[in-house]
Amino acid sequence: MAPAKTSSVRVRVDGQVLALSNLDKVLYPTTGFTKGEVIDYYTRIAPALLPRVADRPLTRKRWPDGVHKQPFFEKNAPRGTPEWVRTVTIPSPGSTRGTEDVEYVVVDKLPTLVWLANLAALELHVPQWKVGPRGGIRKPDLLVIDLDPGPPADLVQCCEVALLLRDLFEADDLRAWPKTSGSKGMQLYVPLVETPGEATSGYAKRLAEQLAGEHPKLVVATMTRAARPGKVFLDWSQNNPAKTTVAAYSLRGNETPTVSTPLTWDEVDGCRRAADLTFSPDEVLDRVESLGDLFADLGSAPQRLP
Repeated sequence: MAPAKTSSVRVRVDGQVLALSNLDKVLYPTTGFTKGEVIDYYTRIAPALLPRVADRPLTRKRWPDGVHKQPFFEKNAPRGTPEWVRTVTIPSPGSTRGTEDVEYVVVDKLPTLVWLANLAALELHVPQWKVGPRGGIRKPDLLVIDLDPGPPADLVQCCEVALLLRDLFEADDLRAWPKTSGSKGMQLYVPLVETPGEATSGYAKRLAEQLAGEHPKLVVATMTRAARPGKVFLDWSQNNPAKTTVAAYSLRGNETPTVSTPLTWDEVDGCRRAADLTFSPDEVLDRVESLGDLFADLGSAPQRLP
């Protein structure tokens, strides 16, 4: 992607006029990756990304001064949110502003995605449930298990554990979709018919504890940090309806721009180095062009927990 040549410009995106500012501002100093390139990436990946975040209240992690500076999480729609941006107000006691409600942004179209990219919202995090057209909260339609390696374990060990999890899912007639976190770990997703959150959490916890019992030198299911070094923590608690997980195709705020990337199971099986499954924005765009969207059928394959 060529660097942006202008620092500010007005553009029309699907009928909406946006003012894009400071396009030449470097957000990833190590590589010189600019805000203009962030916007370009999100614009080009939108056909694959939008279905992953549509109808899901969005939590953003923003780096307005670049990834070498302090970021902040943002749940509420920021001041100056355009009227055409879809928002949904959801009861959320103990929210970041101490109020009982949070007005979330819902990214259901390209202009909203570009608007957020212009705000340096590099990371997009969503829950495992959706809201209805009138803002009603639905039951989870995804089960996710987050694989978090404790150094010196890394993505290679995560892939080893992911294959063990795939076997457990298949034994229950469930199909799972893998992706990298874009950072040090990965996630497995199981699309479901709408299922109560306590059921998805309970099932994920049972699998995590089973694997921890069968492979104690490789897997840990407890949140105790002292137990994690050299092992892969299976974070089943991500299925708590109050939690979010980084969306597929989201950038990450690492030293260099990396992307949470859907994988094939052959890639998981063949991983020998963490670098094998670490992808830049350009590489992800090339993957989608050559492989298609590996999560394309995720939403059309609802399953039932045993």
